[in-house]
Amino acid sequence: MRAVQLNLIQITALICIIACIADVIVLFLAGSYYPGYSQLKNTMSSLGETISPVSELISIWWICIGIIFIFFGIIFRKAFGSHLNSVKTASFLILFYGLGEGIGSGLFKADRIGGKMPHSFVIHDIAGGIGSIAALLLPLVMLRVIPKISNPHFYLFSWIVFAFGFSTMLLFTIRFSHDQDNLIALYKGFWQRLFMLNLYVYFITISIIMYCKKV
Repeated sequence: MRAVQLNLIQITALICIIACIADVIVLFLAGSYYPGYSQLKNTMSSLGETISPVSELISIWWICIGIIFIFFGIIFRKAFGSHLNSVKTASFLILFYGLGEGIGSGLFKADRIGGKMPHSFVIHDIAGGIGSIAALLLPLVMLRVIPKISNPHFYLFSWIVFAFGFSTMLLFTIRFSHDQDNLIALYKGFWQRLFMLNLYVYFITISIIMYCKKV
């Protein structure tokens, strides 16, 4: 049973690493099939809009990514100790990320109708916001899951990831500014992708630790 559990943790860690890398590649390639789409100026949500030529593909892909992260969050508890409150909290944050940024974004499209925001757009934004906040808070909780005394390098890395994530999320929220000619608001796609890359590097690091961890 111990060997089976270890294999499951290792397989889950590998799947998470592959999913993180694949998501970056898929979103980049999908943008190249959308005429006029800018990786730097347009949000990733635009790829899932109804008018997007890759809308259905991206929606299905996001749902699949969400399921992967939900599964990862469950197995995460087995790897780090399901009896610890910090591990439970980190697991829930990963689940929220999968539900919000993955399944929620895939099921509800960020469509604007006549310049207005229908229910689908609002739910998409709320779900994505909850997922992003959960991901932003994850490094702070991981400080207790893997304390400084056991891994000082990861402890420092977690603080760096949080600080960088907070900065890029703040820059991304400026997209709501009325001054759309503002350079920060104009390059909202760039800030969003930096936030995602920062997060995925962190998930990959956690996955590597999971893979090497003895349970």
